[in-house]
Amino acid sequence: MSRTNFDQLLEAGCHFGHLKRKWNPAMAPYIFMERNGIHIIDLHKTVAMVDVAAEGLKQIAKSGKKILFVATKKQAKSIVAEKATAVNMPYVIERWPGGMLTNFPTIRKAVKKMSTIDKLIADGTYSNLSKRELLQVSRQRAKLEKNLGSIAELNRLPSALFVVDVMKEQIAVREANRLGIPVFAMVDTNSNPDNVDFVIPANDDSAKSIEVILDACIAAINEGLEERKVEKADADAAAASQKDGNEAEEAEEVAEAPAAAEEEEAAE
Repeated sequence: MSRTNFDQLLEAGCHFGHLKRKWNPAMAPYIFMERNGIHIIDLHKTVAMVDVAAEGLKQIAKSGKKILFVATKKQAKSIVAEKATAVNMPYVIERWPGGMLTNFPTIRKAVKKMSTIDKLIADGTYSNLSKRELLQVSRQRAKLEKNLGSIAELNRLPSALFVVDVMKEQIAVREANRLGIPVFAMVDTNSNPDNVDFVIPANDDSAKSIEVILDACIAAINEGLEERKVEKADADAAAASQKDGNEAEEAEEVAEAPAAAEEEEAAE
C-alpha cells in the first residue's frame, strides 16, 4: 500500500512546479504538462518515488543510524524541526555551516564548546565575571545554540541527508556527494536531480506540500525505529532464555555429579 496517494498530493499542491522559463531540463521525466506557463509535476511518479524514498529512510532508521534533515527556507523551518524532533533526528534549519560534513570534527568542537559553557555556568566558574563578560559568553552560547543546538546529539556523520529544496541547500548536497552520503530530497522543476540519490519530485515552496511529503517519510522512519525496538527486545529475550537454559544445564550437571561419583565407587 502506498504511503501517499494522488488525491492527497493534489490537495496539498504538490503538483505545482515553477515557470516554464525557469525549468531545469533534467526534470523533464517528472513533468506531466505545462499549464499557463507553469510546469505541472506528474504526481503518479511522485507517489511511486515517495514510497521508494520512504523505504530507504525506514531501513536507515531500523539500522540505528541518523538522518540529517536540512531546510533553511522560511516555510519549511518549523515543519522540519517539528517532524525531525518527533523521531529524534538531527536537523539544520538556520544557515548551513560550511564544512558541516566535510569538516565535521571542527563542528563537533563547536558543539562541545557549547556544552562546556553550560557546565562552567552551572558550577559557578563564571560567577566572578563582570556583567559585560557574562553577556558576551551568553551571546556566544545563544549563537551556538541557534546554529548547532539541533545537532548537539550528532556524534558522527549522518548516514543520510533529507533536503527540502536542493537549489537553496546546494552546499549541503555537494558536501554529502563528496563524502558518499546518500541524499533524499524534494526536487522542484527548477532544480537539478542528478546529485540526488532519492528524488521526490514535488513543489518545495508550499508548506502544505512539504508537510505531506515529510509526514510520509517520518512515518516510515518511525516504523523503522519501532521495528528496531522489537528486534532488540526479541534478541534480549532470546539471550536471556539462552542464559537461563545454560544455568539450568549447569545446575543439573552439578546435581548429577555426586550420584555419578557414588556409582563409580560402587563399581570399583
